[in-house]
Amino acid sequence: MIEAGLQLICGNANRPLAQKIADCLKVPLTPVELSSFADGETRVEISANVRGNDVFILQPTSPNVNQNLMEALILADACKRSSASRLTLVAPYFGYSRQERKSAPRSPITAKLVANLITVSGFDRVLTMELHAGAIQGFFDIPVDHLFAKPVFVEYLQSYLDVSNTIAVSPDAGGVERTRGIAKYFDWPIAIVDKRRDAPNVSAVFNVIGDVKGKDCVIVDDIVDTAGSLTKAADALVDNGARSVVAVIAHPILSGNAISRIEESKLKKLVVTDSIQLSEKAKTCSKIVQISVSKLLADAIRNINRNDSVSSLFI
Repeated sequence: MIEAGLQLICGNANRPLAQKIADCLKVPLTPVELSSFADGETRVEISANVRGNDVFILQPTSPNVNQNLMEALILADACKRSSASRLTLVAPYFGYSRQERKSAPRSPITAKLVANLITVSGFDRVLTMELHAGAIQGFFDIPVDHLFAKPVFVEYLQSYLDVSNTIAVSPDAGGVERTRGIAKYFDWPIAIVDKRRDAPNVSAVFNVIGDVKGKDCVIVDDIVDTAGSLTKAADALVDNGARSVVAVIAHPILSGNAISRIEESKLKKLVVTDSIQLSEKAKTCSKIVQISVSKLLADAIRNINRNDSVSSLFI
């Protein structure tokens, strides 16, 4: 049974996912008017009482990142000024997470800046999934619940693959920990694609570390953006004797020529979550399969509302 006072509010970022979460919880979405003034400023008006309620604002900060982030911040301010008792940002995809360190002189740490904006806008906690770097949790001065997509990927892989002849593949050295999580569950070996990134969204594959010959490979990653690295990794694995290549990636940004690259690559299937809505073009791509994290997020919201453990949802 849901505790009294649980209230769900969503912006425009991913309404289909928000509705699925609401259906899982059997809690209606609170009516909200979202519009823009003539100069482009965002206008918000919440059409129901939030006083004293435990409010969850469902808003991935996905493309259009700046607009969706501002909507979340303004919704938080509106709820706080209307005396909500607690505010939680549910952002399955956390935008700006790839700018989590100084990668060059005089460059910003934008993920920290965004964390500050979220905190000062009035949020009391954040629920997110598959952060690009787990250390981003430390950028916040409020509690952060960090979920992993592993439960939904494991369920899919069990139904799709012969798991006895499979190897988990990290697309770079930095993703080994994420890859190890799925590899450990199935008792798979691990391979690593050695690559060098010379500029943002540009990469070149040089070597595959590990024996992938005759294996079904599962690439594990958090974000697929332009799909350049992903498709090159798939090509390198097949060139090294892999029998097939499937990728499981949490956040499908899929910008630029990503869909064309995926269709023309040696990748057999790309499995993504609905943390970000697919474009119409992505929906028509036969290689892309989208699975929902709505139940996972709904369970986390329920546990937060009841002050129960969120780590119980990990596998």
